Amino acid sequence: MTAPGALPDDREALDSYSRVITFVAETLAPSVANLRVGRRGGGSGVVITPDGFLLTNAHVVGERRSPRVIASFTDGRELSAELVGSDPLTDLALLRIHLMAPMGETDLDAATLGDAAALRVGQLVVAIGNPHGFAGSVTAGVVSALGRSLPVGNGDTRRVIDDVIQTDAALNPGNSGGALVDGRGRVVGINTAVAGVGLGLAVPVNATTRRVVSELMRDGRVRRAWIGVAAGARPLPPRLRARTGRERAVEVVEVMPGSPAERAGLRAEDLILAVDGAPVSGVDDLHRLMDGDRIGRACTLAIARDGSERELLLTPRELAAR
Repeated sequence: MTAPGALPDDREALDSYSRVITFVAETLAPSVANLRVGRRGGGSGVVITPDGFLLTNAHVVGERRSPRVIASFTDGRELSAELVGSDPLTDLALLRIHLMAPMGETDLDAATLGDAAALRVGQLVVAIGNPHGFAGSVTAGVVSALGRSLPVGNGDTRRVIDDVIQTDAALNPGNSGGALVDGRGRVVGINTAVAGVGLGLAVPVNATTRRVVSELMRDGRVRRAWIGVAAGARPLPPRLRARTGRERAVEVVEVMPGSPAERAGLRAEDLILAVDGAPVSGVDDLHRLMDGDRIGRACTLAIARDGSERELLLTPRELAAR
């Protein structure tokens, strides 16, 4: 203990808040890489396996099929990485560093993935990345909000990333692809966007993220089903609301010519209530249900048309890559 009236030593001066941030920084810094992508700058990436898989944002690696990527680590290593696969509709991409044992390259420090579903508003989070190329930068803040939505893509491929994390931890260009970490050192998000001063967004690490990473590892891409409609959410008319016990549905605005929806007999102004019994109250629900497992498999759409309910049998096909 420090004598009365004397300045505290460094250990005593560190309060619990600082100790958490220091622990997270020391634990995660070796797992977060500074990425240089060709001549267009770069961002950050998080090592998720010791043998060299890195998770980053799709917009960091861009649209080139084989970008030249150099990953720099806090121990001074600069290693070449290749793109395994990219999914712009979740803004996630997977890179792979091929470690050369004969060259003395050892395994990388892999971060521990957490679960964003367990986060609470107000919880402490730490962002680690490389803003403006300043490697290993650490900022801290709280979870400002949960369940935000982030639009991505365009046209037929327009989607919304669900359950995005909002934080006031300072994010700047170059933080994209870096780690958002909880107080126990677990990665709960991949920093993706700066929406304003004190308003950063991160793609959550959850069951959907794990599925995307698994598909990218296995296939190099993520497959999604497509039925061929433009649609929007709308409240149900009072009679339908009373009959179904639901508040909202998805209204078909347009049916694409030659699409599975057209072949099944779906029409503009139809209200989609459910897919194989799973309720649909918004376009996000419909997108979430149209995963790769439904490609080529018949499913039942419960719809309302002219005030009456009916069912249509529809077989989705694969959404073409853009």
